[in-house]
Amino acid sequence: MSQTLFLANWGALLLALGMAGLFKPWLVLRHRPLQSPWLGAMVILPWVWWLQQLLPSGVALRIGGACLLVLMFGWPLAIWSQPVVTVGTALIEVLGPPFGHMAPTHSVAAVVQVWLELGPTMIWTGVIPATLALSIGLAIRRWAPQHLFVYILGRGFFGTALAISLTGVLGWLANRVPDSMSTEEWLLGHWLLGWGEAISTGMLTSIFVAFKPQWLLTYSDARYLPPPGGDSQKG
Repeated sequence: MSQTLFLANWGALLLALGMAGLFKPWLVLRHRPLQSPWLGAMVILPWVWWLQQLLPSGVALRIGGACLLVLMFGWPLAIWSQPVVTVGTALIEVLGPPFGHMAPTHSVAAVVQVWLELGPTMIWTGVIPATLALSIGLAIRRWAPQHLFVYILGRGFFGTALAISLTGVLGWLANRVPDSMSTEEWLLGHWLLGWGEAISTGMLTSIFVAFKPQWLLTYSDARYLPPPGGDSQKG
């Protein structure tokens, strides 16, 4: 990666972190029911990101979980979670299991180096899908009926599929298609990845709505389950 592209990615990331910081994302974690799920996500996602490095060389697609983070914790905290996830990923890659392609190196500098190299990943696997998921979610909230299945299918399932697919289109427009993949393979890969992640996000969203609605910052019974004969709340 050229130094100009490296700086551009980090500039975009810092801009996104700054914009998200205006909404004070740390305040979300004052809500006790969200503390344990957030910590759990910060433990699980680094392994998800790292394990994808065991895929055959040339596969440049990653499951990021950003759309689910938006539903659970809101866009600002989802953005601020990206550096945390990549710190975990860097620690696993440098210090973790020796069966990976990279030998363990007990060095803080090595961890920092890997973390810096993951800057583009934070943008294209985290920030952009999360922002698209937010935009799609706001559109659904504004124009679609306030119904339980609209939330689950619209925001959890179809919203995720569309956000990941559009990320692939934006990556193609930004000339991010690697030499090992054709444009058709890149777009098809993101389309398939989007539907795959949509299944997991939609499934978890439906489970959380049924059993742990307090784990979803973007969901409320008052909005999506109005009392019988009552009007859905607006706002």
